[in-house]
Amino acid sequence: MPALVLLGAQWGDEGKGKATDLLGGSVDYVVRYQGGNNAGHTVVVGDQKYALHLLPSGILSPGCTPVIGNGVVVDPSVLFSELSGLNERGVDTSKLLISGNAHIITPYNVTVDKVTERFLGKRKIGTTGRGIGPTYADKINRVGIRVQDLYDESILTQKVEAALDAKNQMLTKLYNRRAIAGEQVVEELLGYADKLAPYVADTVLVLNQALEQDKVVLFEGGQGTLLDIDHGTYPFVTSSNPTAGGACTGSGVGPTKISRVIGILKAYTTRVGAGPFPTELFDEDGEALRRIGGERGVTTGRDRRCGWFDAVIARYATRVNGLTDFFLTKLDVLTGWEQIPVCVAYEIDGRRVEELPYSQSDFHHAKPVYETLPGWSEDITGAKSFSDLPKNAQAYVRALEEMSGAPISAIGVGPGRDETIEINSFL
Repeated sequence: MPALVLLGAQWGDEGKGKATDLLGGSVDYVVRYQGGNNAGHTVVVGDQKYALHLLPSGILSPGCTPVIGNGVVVDPSVLFSELSGLNERGVDTSKLLISGNAHIITPYNVTVDKVTERFLGKRKIGTTGRGIGPTYADKINRVGIRVQDLYDESILTQKVEAALDAKNQMLTKLYNRRAIAGEQVVEELLGYADKLAPYVADTVLVLNQALEQDKVVLFEGGQGTLLDIDHGTYPFVTSSNPTAGGACTGSGVGPTKISRVIGILKAYTTRVGAGPFPTELFDEDGEALRRIGGERGVTTGRDRRCGWFDAVIARYATRVNGLTDFFLTKLDVLTGWEQIPVCVAYEIDGRRVEELPYSQSDFHHAKPVYETLPGWSEDITGAKSFSDLPKNAQAYVRALEEMSGAPISAIGVGPGRDETIEINSFL
């Protein structure tokens, strides 16, 4: 049975939650493999809207086991707040599994994130201030706190003290802040140990055994391809790998077991935070996309920057992820435009460039080259098949498919769980 990767093919916020939820009833495990509570998924089930930040979207699907993999960084306070909120709404969260190798976001990671971002001033990256980057930095520097460390007080104390040796020097001498007491951090983290214990597991073993038993495993990335630490618009990126390769390192499942890689694309483009964005709109069209699309960050609460569809980015996502399919979301938002521009290439210093430039400077100076496609005015939210779409909407989808380099196998025509047209089955 297949292992599938589902990831964002733009700058995040493409509607991965809707796509994961669509598949959730057909899969046995849904795995978050990177990021933390800096990601946000909105899932609409009937008349109920759920905002998920750390938990895999599959937690809303009965019978599905949600997994937080080793590549995720976990803020225990956020985790339990999210679990409590779902439990109060009648969602069963008892099947959740958390890797013992996942790293913990500590209070000092959050402090360092906020202080350093503020210190950057105009050069700030636009982080969420939730401690994600500093936690990944601790992981790479080998002073990180893992979930399993909460069950050995001696090791936990040593690791916290080692991490704070350098951080307190930085906080007091560089940023003129108070030193953080290690004893208080240890006490706070130990307070989560008993509550976490029922969920902690060797998820690498669990997932590989599940695949050997012909179970279906879906890997769910947070953020998007252009926010990947290696392959994104560096330095305006996240601190982990939401691209397809991250699914392997963030879960412990080898690449030979992955059979399909599905990229989620909006029918236009959005971005949260700082960084280059060639098709960004600063006019009435941009404001209309933001308003009609409800473009406000689930996690950050910030308005998303909006622009027309960028086929250069879509082609890049196909290449670096090895995409086999696209799920196109929010096609309904474009209803009402007489003409819809699509970016097919960039102009950089007078040159036409059809692939994403590797140079950061070139990308900052890229100007979109547009082709204009005819729009449609008919309401498409009730469409159940591709043939139900207006001819111009069909032509728009086919044009995006040809420009992007992979088949569009599903289309979102509204926010609801059932407002999806499935062209090709993902399973």
